Amino acid sequence: MINNHVQEIAAADCHQPPERYIRQEDKEYANFTTNGCEFSPAEIPVIDVSLLPSSPSELHNLKSAVTTWGCFQAINYGIESSFLEKVREIGKLFFGLPADEKKKYLREEDDVDGYGNDMVLSDDQILDWNDRLYLTIVPKHQRKIQFWPQNPTHFREVLDEFSSKVELIFEAVLKALARSLNLDEDCFLNQYATSEKIGARYNYYPPCPRSEKVLGVKPHADSSAITLLLQDEEVEGLQVLKDDRWFGVPIVPDALTINVGDQIEIMSNGIFKSPVHRVVVDSEKERMTLAVFCPVQSNQVIGPVEGLVTDERPRLYKNVTYSLDFFLKIFQQGRRPIDACKI
Repeated sequence: MINNHVQEIAAADCHQPPERYIRQEDKEYANFTTNGCEFSPAEIPVIDVSLLPSSPSELHNLKSAVTTWGCFQAINYGIESSFLEKVREIGKLFFGLPADEKKKYLREEDDVDGYGNDMVLSDDQILDWNDRLYLTIVPKHQRKIQFWPQNPTHFREVLDEFSSKVELIFEAVLKALARSLNLDEDCFLNQYATSEKIGARYNYYPPCPRSEKVLGVKPHADSSAITLLLQDEEVEGLQVLKDDRWFGVPIVPDALTINVGDQIEIMSNGIFKSPVHRVVVDSEKERMTLAVFCPVQSNQVIGPVEGLVTDERPRLYKNVTYSLDFFLKIFQQGRRPIDACKI
């Protein structure tokens, strides 16, 4: 457990980040050499989720987005703008609390739930320039409610309502992804047990005067099936890797940025791409986002859907249990965990 939270380091008028946070580009995830912090703006496709059940053209647009970028900007997904404001507000209020109040929700050393920062798995690990509040939100009986803040007072109520809405989006997107490949709409969902965990993580990125020296989140791809991101309203930071170049993901008002994770790349036999992405930080402005991992890991064995394995496209991945322990162990070795699943 790191004792000093990044928010406290930044508040101490830190002109030079501590050594553990300074990035070493030659050692970054998968050794991508991509010109440091240089990037181009991306035109991430915008998908109207409400049209997916009825519009073949929107379904085609979804398939195109996920096979090329691995992500899309979702609009009209059933959550009002006013409610999104509440979801953002409770996160901002929490990170604005005094340090002693936030530390009431400190995560335990070998767990992910709670308030903290990087889980340190090696002595030479470069740390991310962010603080986090990670909470299991689904299923309800697996919530660790002791880590759900009681300050602000409406935090639990708002996040509980948001959790119910997220489950519907997760189901709708997975069904649409299946239909876009002319498969039974439940073929991805059927690979999951009803007890699979969905996790929500508030990310707080303090400004850093030497922002080029640190990363808010180091390059990685997600272990999830899909990840939903509620971006900051004003400050950009998310970047995706495509064709060995970094592209900045713009803020689209009221959109959720949704990317597929490794689990769906495996199930789709490599048709859908789990994008490598990272987060850069601003030199002057703080940034806060909420990422929801659906589900965090697979408790059951998953593998390519039978209908997607053909003579023309042979099986690319083994059947695996894509657990968080498996993912983190390989990730901290500087490798892509999904590569260990390839045949």
